[in-house]
Order: sequence, then structure tokens, then C-alpha cells
Amino acid sequence: MTPFQTLFRPLGRLRQAPAWLLALSLGGLVGLTSPLALAREGVDVGGNSAFSKLVPADSVEGSAGQQYAQMLQQAAQKNALAPKDHPQVLRLRAIANRLIPYAVAWNPRAKNWRWEVNLIASPQINAFCMPGGKIAFYSGILDKLKLSDDEVAMVMGHEIAHALREHARERMGKNAATNIGASLLTQVLGLGQVGQTVTNYGAQLLTLQFSRSNETEADLVGMELAARAGFNPRAGVTLWQKMSAANKGAPPQWLSTHPSGNTRIAEIETNLPRVMPLFEATQKDASAKEVPASDVAPKEAVPKD
Repeated sequence: MTPFQTLFRPLGRLRQAPAWLLALSLGGLVGLTSPLALAREGVDVGGNSAFSKLVPADSVEGSAGQQYAQMLQQAAQKNALAPKDHPQVLRLRAIANRLIPYAVAWNPRAKNWRWEVNLIASPQINAFCMPGGKIAFYSGILDKLKLSDDEVAMVMGHEIAHALREHARERMGKNAATNIGASLLTQVLGLGQVGQTVTNYGAQLLTLQFSRSNETEADLVGMELAARAGFNPRAGVTLWQKMSAANKGAPPQWLSTHPSGNTRIAEIETNLPRVMPLFEATQKDASAKEVPASDVAPKEAVPKD
């Protein structure tokens, strides 16, 4: 049974409930539905999932911030946290500072996020961005795949997209809907058990697995972010060729819950015509302006610590 089936299964038992209660409850559920995105340049993935509205964003982001800080502390204790002046940290933060300005268009909350980017010494081929803009790369993905800046931007854009599209919050909302079941209609009137879901599932944010549709969506949104920031979206193809080559029998952690490399490459190639004009426009603007670096003092989204 799907989460939506579970969500609406109790309705048959409430036929004798007062009309005003049913109307108010159903009105609340209808209000959870996100409208489809209006026609726009770039990729088209629609609105955020209605399930994400079932848990408070502040709580999810707060939980993520705590877990991220704990992870950094543990890494530091093992001498696995790269220092702020490490060349790869400087590189990752520079790429992030180009991507982040385009995040707000996808999620207004991103304007107030306290973005962080850190590098963990680990052989794993892995990277993530937790709710609230907490980004981490493992050294394995950089060292083993020899990623170019464009390819790093594809990975980072993908992970940022998960946060912007609130996929973790969506997953927690689906868990809430499944577990609350028959009491959901009354919970719409006051969070109750829904709020408890943050406590029950918040501890899983670091290991939370997304659906394949989430992964495809993150690929497309991430590719658009990168293109707008001046990174070549064709790098998505070479990235997944490298990922596929690294997948020899036992897929790396970052790949294990994602669609196959061939599927991703086909989807990326299908959507390249929608994002290449965005990338090409940045190249024309850059060549037309040629502003001396000394004349530019951009505000950095990621602090230098």
C-alpha cells in the first residue's frame, strides 16, 4: 500500500463525523498540495512534495545542523577533518560560492541558511548536503575520480538540490503519514504526532535514503544550478561515466541508492538542451564584461571560518 493509500484509508470510518470537521480537515490536506512550477527557463520538475509540509522545516534543519556539527567534531577527533586552508577545501568553497546565489530561486529558505562546506578524509566515494545547507565531501570522491571543477559542481549541485527540494523533509513526512494513518485528519488541526516525527526520524538524516525519483530530480536541478553558475552541464555525462567505471561489483555508497549510470546519462543528455543556453549565456557575459578581479568584491556565501 502506498503512503497516499495509507493517508486516505481512514476516510471511510469518518462518514458520521460532523460535516465541519471533515471540511476543515480535507481543506487542510488540499492546502498541502504544492502547485506545479510555472513555465520557466531550465529544467521542469514541478513543486516540492506535499509530504514535506507534514514536518516543520525549522526542526528538520535544526536537527541537521546538530548532526553535522557532531560529524565534524568526530572527524576532527580522528584527524580526518581537512583544515580550512587545505587546497581542496578552498576549491570546494569557491565552487559552492558560485552555486549558492542561484539556490534561493528554488527555495526561499536558502537565503537564511548558514551554509557550510567541509572535507572529510575518507576513501568513500561520497558527498552530501544536509537540510539547511550543510555540505560535506569525502576525499575519496575527489581523489579516486579525479573530478574536474565542472564535475565537482555537478556533484555539489545535485546534493544542494536535495536540500532545496527538501527531500529529507519529504521522506520524514511520508514516514509520518504512514505511521500516523488513521489519526492524520485530526493531526492536521494540530501537529501532535507529526511533530514527534522529527524526533523519531531526525537521527537518520545522515543515512537517509532518497527515492530514485528524488535522485533524478536532484540531477536535473543540480545541473541547472551548475549551468547558471557557469559550469559546463555536459560534465554530468563524464561524471557518471567515471562513476560507472568506479562501480566494479560493489557500488560505492553514493551510487548504491541512485539510478544506474546509463539511465542518468540518458536523462542528462535529454535535458542538456534546456540548460546549455543558460551556461552559454554565462560564457558570453564573462567575455563581454572582462571585469578586472581587483574591481570585484563578491559577498561569500560560505564563511572562511
